[in-house]
Amino acid sequence: MNFTKKESALRKYVLLSLMMVVPVFGFAQHKNSPAPRSAPAPHAPSHASAPSHAPQTHAAPQSHMQTHTTPQTHATTPSHTNTMGGHGTNTPGHGTATAGHGTTMAGHGTANTGHGTATAGHGNATAGHGNAAAGHGNAGAGHGAMSAGRGNAPGGHGNTPGGHGNTPGGHGAMNARAAHTPPGRSVSLRCGVAAHIRPNGQIRSVNRNGMHIDHNLHGGRRIVATHNGARVVTMGRHGGYVQRTYVVRGGRTYYSRTYYYHGAYRTGVYRGYYYGGRPYYGYYHPYYYHPVYYGWAYNPWPAPVYYGWGWGGSPWYGYYGGYFAPYPVYPSAAFWLTDYLLAASLRAAYEAQAEANASNAAAADQLQASTSPSAPAASGQVTLTPEVKQAIAEEVKAQLAAEQAESGKAGASSGQQAAANTNEAPPALDPARRTFVVNADLSVVADGEECSLTAGDVITRLTDTPDDDNNVNVSVAASKKSDCAAGKQVAVSVDDLQEMQNHFQEQLTAGMGELAKKQGTGGLPKAPDTSTVASDVPEPQADKTAAKTLEDQEKAADQTETEVKQEAGSSGGGSQ
Repeated sequence: MNFTKKESALRKYVLLSLMMVVPVFGFAQHKNSPAPRSAPAPHAPSHASAPSHAPQTHAAPQSHMQTHTTPQTHATTPSHTNTMGGHGTNTPGHGTATAGHGTTMAGHGTANTGHGTATAGHGNATAGHGNAAAGHGNAGAGHGAMSAGRGNAPGGHGNTPGGHGNTPGGHGAMNARAAHTPPGRSVSLRCGVAAHIRPNGQIRSVNRNGMHIDHNLHGGRRIVATHNGARVVTMGRHGGYVQRTYVVRGGRTYYSRTYYYHGAYRTGVYRGYYYGGRPYYGYYHPYYYHPVYYGWAYNPWPAPVYYGWGWGGSPWYGYYGGYFAPYPVYPSAAFWLTDYLLAASLRAAYEAQAEANASNAAAADQLQASTSPSAPAASGQVTLTPEVKQAIAEEVKAQLAAEQAESGKAGASSGQQAAANTNEAPPALDPARRTFVVNADLSVVADGEECSLTAGDVITRLTDTPDDDNNVNVSVAASKKSDCAAGKQVAVSVDDLQEMQNHFQEQLTAGMGELAKKQGTGGLPKAPDTSTVASDVPEPQADKTAAKTLEDQEKAADQTETEVKQEAGSSGGGSQ
């Protein structure tokens, strides 16, 4: 084709212009591509190892729409606008294919699937932020991807198997169950016997035809069973109680308990509750003081009181000297009663351990260094903090206020209101009641390992609704040297928690009686009217067959455990 000279010059100009534009376009493409990301800052641990003593709210599984504050939010990263890596792409984003937040075995940051681990955390070699395989905005991984982004299967937030609160890796579900499962093995034996054996071969628990046996870590044993309609609870070799239906008032059932210990009997009345398909038994006052005496105990005294308890020469006080010290002065009776309650619990713990050691020589040898009451005062114990003692004092004041209100109705049956409350929660699950003083040896599990709670330890209830095993979560607020460490979270049965509450009320009743005797002496101010009025349910007579019933249950438990040891050690014991 022939071109004029002018056309030929124009053609050369156009070609030259195109040659200059192409490199600029390429440079622009290179400039707009994502710059290499620096490694993200490491995530802070999501669960503090020592929770505060203030009640924590552990609401069970979080909803899928909740925002977790511990993991870094996706909003902190630059916007993703690249061709293959923006929000809603077809390949994995946050939340890897195996596990999102909330792992099978623990919380955030565990060795298997937490944030920043070697397999699926942020910034690691396979699925972190900005890396070659699955970072923000890369060629294969945006937020909310079809395979594993938010809300998709199998690994985003709230999905199966790794989402928040779902099976098997959600918060508060399998994690808590695994952390609270005791080590050892469960065995099913002939005749319907089920047992749990500790790793050292010792029996932890046995269930046989309605009889349940528990062994704590200090050599003590508790047996609970029902015989001919009576609830029989054996605690150690020398005591326990037998509980029977007593009276029914206004649709509410009341139960009598006959306690037997070292040849002595005492009785008490317990009110029945039925909650979540299970029965519970709450302490019921045999008498009340006049409201004015409760007000005197609740309100501040005219001046702080110096009071000498005279415990200096007591073995229990010397042994627990590193843990418990009474208040230097008492601004009100509530604080005096707090020390009275704690002292009674620690004295009971000391005596229970002495008895367990005496009846189990092997356990005594094993525990001599740390738990034998014949040892010198324990060193290294964590002292009850002022905050924990204040929490107990607040529980004392709350109970005094409740009893003052009830005392005005003493003598009139409260059962008229009970008929409409057949599914009423027991006092131990009252949302306003959080602090409990342990009343007996319990073996619990913290982080997969067994540890003890003993009388005088203090726990804080975290959850209000029992799980399928009838347990609620608690945090250890204060503990003695050899017990579960303060800050640990464990599961405690509602039955045990209610017995702590019962014991607390019983000790408070005894403390009010002791204070009534000593008021006006030893520096204590004089109290107003300390006379009492009987409640509407009178105290029962002691069941003099209780000693024989408890003895028979001990023998039955001995026989059952002999069979368990023989069969569990043979090929006939099938492990689960």
